[in-house]
Amino acid sequence: MPRFSAGVRDWAVPKPTYSFVIPVRDEAECLPELTRRLGSVIDQLDGEAEIIFVDDGSTDESFRILCDLRATDERVKVIRLARNFGHQAAITAGFDIALGEATVVMDADLQDPPELVAALVERWRDGFDVVYGVRRRREGDPVHRRLGTGIFYRTLRHLTAVDIPAEAGDFRLVDRRVLDEFKQLRERNRYIRGMFAWLGFRQTGVAYERDRRYAGSTGYRLRDLTKFALDAVVGFSEVPLRFMLLIGFSVAAISFAIGVWALVAKLAGSSAVPGWASVMIVVSFLGGVQLAVVGVLGLYVARIYDEVRGRPLYVVAETCGLDSPVSNDGEH
Repeated sequence: MPRFSAGVRDWAVPKPTYSFVIPVRDEAECLPELTRRLGSVIDQLDGEAEIIFVDDGSTDESFRILCDLRATDERVKVIRLARNFGHQAAITAGFDIALGEATVVMDADLQDPPELVAALVERWRDGFDVVYGVRRRREGDPVHRRLGTGIFYRTLRHLTAVDIPAEAGDFRLVDRRVLDEFKQLRERNRYIRGMFAWLGFRQTGVAYERDRRYAGSTGYRLRDLTKFALDAVVGFSEVPLRFMLLIGFSVAAISFAIGVWALVAKLAGSSAVPGWASVMIVVSFLGGVQLAVVGVLGLYVARIYDEVRGRPLYVVAETCGLDSPVSNDGEH
């Protein structure tokens, strides 16, 4: 297993300058190359670093590999969650124990190049509090996914009052004071890139070309992407509710107009009687509108229910390299 540096570091220094948070799920094939490339980047930084791996319910040898890595480099810390709690919860678990003045979050599949960290750090040194990567090109993604992602981001910016940058993922560097504020946000249905946009502070982007996965296949399926999109829209926009209200008023106005027309026709002596087909069309239309309105309301109510239950964001099964327990309330 490659090491991050030429020797084991002494952690007498109270706090590192940099923290790296890396969620991992079934990435055993990627970890050796990730450690090699990330090690080269860390050795060129202007301060000490810690590397926090969060195993989000892996079923392969990822956790064992990470614990072996910890045995050769004391900068490595490993958290294993009790099950797969999701990518956003895994990132949150890493944030909760990060000690650095600047924290970098990146995926383990090497689609986000570790070499870009130097550019993120440079912009942070220029005075920016959040520096996010902007994907200029998405190598390896199918055309329909790239098209759908582009449409989603542009639609989301119109739906929300928060300026969420298009083509900006979770790959970013976050200043300590921003991270401390972020840790106060404990909502269950998390859309982290939107949460950082909501916080504000001085933010900027660094463009890069996103690579193909180094190995394996993506863990994001269509249903995961759909839930991710719903979390983004429902968590940061009231437009769906307002849209349903507008539809309700529109249907009521149309119904009133039809009623007036029917009354005028009756007074004019018209003997035309509406047929069965037209009645069924109107009834079906109104029923569909009602179901749509109830469904949208249900999305918001379900999220209220999640918050009221107050369940933890994640549960830690075991750790490597941590002397104190991990709490899921944002404290370590």
